[in-house]
Amino acid sequence: MATEIHPSAIVDSGAQLGENVKIGPFCIIEGNTVIGDDCTLGANVQIKSFTRMGKGNTLDSGVVLGGLPQHLGFKGEETWVVLGDNNILREYVTIHRATGVDIGRESTIVGNNCMIMAYAHVAHDCTLGDHVIIANAANIAGHVDVGNYVTIGGMAGLHQFVRIGDYAFVGAMSGFGQDIPPYMIATGVRGVLQGPNSIGLRRNGFKAKTCNSIKKAYRLIFRSETPRKEALDQAEQEFADVPEVQNLIEFIRSSKRGVTSAGHGSKEI
Repeated sequence: MATEIHPSAIVDSGAQLGENVKIGPFCIIEGNTVIGDDCTLGANVQIKSFTRMGKGNTLDSGVVLGGLPQHLGFKGEETWVVLGDNNILREYVTIHRATGVDIGRESTIVGNNCMIMAYAHVAHDCTLGDHVIIANAANIAGHVDVGNYVTIGGMAGLHQFVRIGDYAFVGAMSGFGQDIPPYMIATGVRGVLQGPNSIGLRRNGFKAKTCNSIKKAYRLIFRSETPRKEALDQAEQEFADVPEVQNLIEFIRSSKRGVTSAGHGSKEI
């Protein structure tokens, strides 16, 4: 099918458009951009230079991709926003370019099959995995790494350089300055872990044995009086045949900012 461009849209001759692309009213597509097949852009979308996206993406009104990083160290280097396939970006989502290899990365990256809801912001040098859901008005600061199948609640805030592991769930209106391990639920104004994300894990096909092993490992590592290093060693041995627990242990050991702690009196979900 032919590409459709509304007469009021401005599309630079240096933009590369795939097949069956639909560009709505008053969009601005700058040069040195790539828009893959079957993408749909609503009204007033801006695709700035050094942005490329894959196939099947839907961008609602007012989305801005490729804005300059909000970082005083950025000196105009060629950096990118890279969007994968089949993502949904709702109204007024903003995603900024990276800062460059001297102080960050070459690209800010969003994976495949993600939904980023209205007014959310993804800052410079972030990486988002696949099947990530970011709810309304959440703010992701620079250099944040988000794993696969992560859900981030509305108006949540993540500090620079925080990591969120696979299948984690971040509650609405929460704030985090330390890493959130995979498979966990974390909530709070100054967020704490609430336990494994058991409902989310089951929905994503995790078997009962795996879920139980993750829960037991969580209790040992975060809720027992065993020192953290000893607890990790013990969990590594006890759950040697459970890859997900080994992934959890490696995530904690590799943390540079420290890992979010369990809240007092928190309930496992």
